[in-house]
This record gives sequence, C-alpha cells and structure tokens, in this order.
Amino acid sequence: MNLLIRHRMARLLVSDTSVLIDLERGALLQTTFKLATPLAVPDVLYERELRASNGELLLTLGLQVLELDGAGVAVAQSYMARARGLSVPDAFALALAKRGGHILVCGDRTMKKLAQAESVECHGLFWILDRIVEAGLLTAKRVHDALQTIASHSRSRLPKDTVAAYLTKFSR
Repeated sequence: MNLLIRHRMARLLVSDTSVLIDLERGALLQTTFKLATPLAVPDVLYERELRASNGELLLTLGLQVLELDGAGVAVAQSYMARARGLSVPDAFALALAKRGGHILVCGDRTMKKLAQAESVECHGLFWILDRIVEAGLLTAKRVHDALQTIASHSRSRLPKDTVAAYLTKFSR
C-alpha cells in the first residue's frame, strides 16, 4: 500500500504478463527497463505469474511490484464482474493503472477495451517498440529482428497485419 501512495505522482507503465513475455522472447527486457518510464505490475500478477519464472531478473532490472489498497481491489473486482474472462492479475493491473493514473501496456483485447471505457491510457508491445527506437536505445534493425523472433514464436498472438507493417517500418 505504501508503494502505491509513494508512486502516485510518478507515471508508470503497468504491464500485463503477455507484454513482458514478448519482450523476453525478443531479448528486449533489459532495454525496455532503460526507458524513461519505469515498469510496474500489481503484486498479485507478480506472485501468480512472474515470481516462479523470471521474477528475480525482473526485480533486478527495476520492475516495481505494487499493492492495491482496499478501494483498488474493489475496482479490480468490478472489472472482473464487467468483463467475463478477465483474469484476476489483469483486473489488478488495470485497476492499478486506473487508480494511479498510469499507462497500461497489455496484449489482451478485452483488457484494452475495458481500459478505453475507463479512460485509462493503454498501449501494447508495438508502442513499446516505438519508444525503444525513438529513445535511441536500439536501432530499428535490431528491433526488427527482435519483432521477427517474437512473432515467429509458436505461442505468439500478435496480429499478423500489424507485425508485417512494423517489420516494414523497422526495415528502413
């Protein structure tokens, strides 16, 4: 609870798990943590989905794990009631972004629609890739190669048309 209050004024990128997985697949985690806006996840998401896999690495890179207060938990519960199929970790991520005035980064279509309805700024992996190139952290060619790796993974759910457009954009 104290972390949420302490970071209320600082804008964060609140991520869902899918974005972090894609960044890891493209070997872009370390670079993403060099962006000016820090990454955060709710504690529930961290405990359920990240701790056992690469949780320690993410913490070392600077991932902030934040706790919702009681009102935030109630907001998350209301999201789950409104959007069938929204997972508890995703509902907590959206509530964290909403309550803290943060930016949500996610890959889930349902979550994006709900964020829009809640007036929460929401972006996905492609937006992060743009920020990486704009910040000069990596060349467009390097991001192109990373995106190819991410998109070619057997579990990739990225939209093929958007992938093709971004591969063209980053090949210039």
